[in-house]
Amino acid sequence: MKPRLNVNVGVLGHIDSGKTSLARAISTAFSTASLDKCPQSAARGITLDLGFSSFLAEFPDDVDDATREAYDGAQFTLVDCPGHASLIKTVLGGASIIDLMILVVDAQKGVQTQTAECLVVGEITTDRLIVAVNKIDAFAEEVREEKVAKMQAKLASVFAKTKFKGCAMLPVSARPGGADSQALDSGGDPPIGIEALKTKLLELIPEVKKKREAEGAFLFAVDHCFPVKGQGTVLTGTTLRGSVAVGDTIEIPHLKLEKKIKSMQMFKKSVDSCARGDRLGICVAGLDAKVLERGLVCEPNTVPTFDAAIVSASKIRFFKSAVKCGAKFHITIGHTTVMATVHFFGDVSRGGENALSDALASMQLTEVGFDASKEYKHCEELLTETEARAIVDEAGGVDAFDAPTFAKYALLEFEQPITVPTDELYIASRLDTDIHQNTCRLAFHGRMLQHINTQREPDAIRSLRVFKMKSREGAIERVQDERTVIGKGMFKKESDLTAFLGMRVWTSNQECGTIEGGFGKSGKYKVYFSNGIKKGAGNGKLTLRFKKYVFDAQGKKMQQTGL
Repeated sequence: MKPRLNVNVGVLGHIDSGKTSLARAISTAFSTASLDKCPQSAARGITLDLGFSSFLAEFPDDVDDATREAYDGAQFTLVDCPGHASLIKTVLGGASIIDLMILVVDAQKGVQTQTAECLVVGEITTDRLIVAVNKIDAFAEEVREEKVAKMQAKLASVFAKTKFKGCAMLPVSARPGGADSQALDSGGDPPIGIEALKTKLLELIPEVKKKREAEGAFLFAVDHCFPVKGQGTVLTGTTLRGSVAVGDTIEIPHLKLEKKIKSMQMFKKSVDSCARGDRLGICVAGLDAKVLERGLVCEPNTVPTFDAAIVSASKIRFFKSAVKCGAKFHITIGHTTVMATVHFFGDVSRGGENALSDALASMQLTEVGFDASKEYKHCEELLTETEARAIVDEAGGVDAFDAPTFAKYALLEFEQPITVPTDELYIASRLDTDIHQNTCRLAFHGRMLQHINTQREPDAIRSLRVFKMKSREGAIERVQDERTVIGKGMFKKESDLTAFLGMRVWTSNQECGTIEGGFGKSGKYKVYFSNGIKKGAGNGKLTLRFKKYVFDAQGKKMQQTGL
């Protein structure tokens, strides 16, 4: 029996936009975690956790023969995400498993605060978006078409500034009459626009099929865990990559536990194996369900634990505050969220007439990615491309020393060890921001490139070749002889000149000398010019330029650089 091609559809939007009602209207099968079944959701009347439901569909005519031979039609799994601002971590966890996204927008209210945040999540996690303009039954039938068209025009102007320009916007009413109306099976009005929404989802199957071709070690995102009497413990979730079969051994990496798979089900139907994208329950024996609520299951020894990481970094343009080096952010990777301190850096500019254009181009991550053997320049702030271009437009000609460097990498130092794959997507947020403010809390995003376990590799961070360009100015106090001058003003009297011995300095006339040592105890120093010093050099300026490596523990690791 052939499996079905599973398509994971994230259903996101602002609170009370009708996401759960849409999931109810379109689905025919419901998991143990769907439609706000948890008691807290029922009591508060809002979605508090991820909900999962599904419906089956036959392939449309444009699906290729190879897909038809491999799969017995399609199964769409809807991932119903909470809309309340305080539950954004749950939304981010759900976003990590989706193939495409339905953004639910209230037809009367349009884009609201969490609508915008969900749009940002969509831009980061998927290339495919459908907008469901919900609750159109709120408009009288005689003006409904006109009202909906106006809202669609407003939304189109918003989406035109995103990667989803021209996306489909379908008018629907998942539950005519609102939350207080009768269900359809109790004589209520049928939903509006659901069949058109299903048709649009089917059109995206060929694009989703391409994502299924990637291989890799088995990785499974667990979102619920519960015991089944006489069977064992069931882990429900989504296969992120690879495959697994009944009888295989899997690991719960953060618990350092290995278990053998007893059985598996997809929406209450037993299966022998699964593949990337599949939504299923995995039953294992001898596991206390209380020790695992959410997390990862994987092929043994494939998911590491670490406390720092090198990542790519791109600022989210809707985040209005500065993203400064040394600041702390909430880092979310799948269902894991932990605080981390961030340090930014980027590729070194080559200088010359193309220095500015090269600096802009260097913001793009190449296939090579991070190379630990290279040197990188420290950046005080992470900028969007628009912010960086504004700096370039204002700048004139620059040399290599003054050429701007724009960050595209970051070092994340986590406040506690995390257990996640090293090539996963992450999102950095300021979740401590007041949820009542009309502002985006998602700051930047990227992918994990290299993990660092400082307990096993205590020198790993100190060995990173990230530097700041430093410059010191002094003056010639007097000429001692034709090759030696006494300088002042570059060092304090208590400064240790040891690290600067042998470094070159330049006069205003571009004559190059070498610091030989201190002179007296007032911070003065001797500079030797092998080619001599011009007459009249007294009181002239002296300039020292050098690299200082920012992760060197003692702050003494420096390297000379010229003018």
